[in-house]
Amino acid sequence: MNDDSQRMANFRVHVVPAVLALANPPWQQDVWLDRSTSENLDHIFHTLFDDFCDADNPERYLGTSLRTEEEVSLMRQLGAALNAAGDEAPNDTTEEYLRADNWPEVVAIAGRLAHVMVTNDLSELVTLHEVLREARKGGASPLAC
Repeated sequence: MNDDSQRMANFRVHVVPAVLALANPPWQQDVWLDRSTSENLDHIFHTLFDDFCDADNPERYLGTSLRTEEEVSLMRQLGAALNAAGDEAPNDTTEEYLRADNWPEVVAIAGRLAHVMVTNDLSELVTLHEVLREARKGGASPLAC
């Protein structure tokens, strides 16, 4: 695995679960509203806007935490939807976000983005598996790839 692939994996291991959480209302209710858990909406915002992406301007994360232009576009839409929900959350609480009129749009966009990201990751794994299989056939060490 080269340095770029390693960096992508290190970023996506944070971004994909954050997007999946946004696409899952039962998770939001069970986990984010439980004060004893460490994951909350604030964690999601830091992941998607500060630490591993910039959902307001995701283009610069193409090749780092986002694989395709489609992921960039959907992340931008997700950022806009999250910001719109924030406009309805004057105290910036998770409860207010989850009650926002456009929260179903956040969930829908996150669902589409999660589907695309997981599909792209699975395609990457299939490609890696095929490369390793071909390397073994040729007698090369699979770790040399």
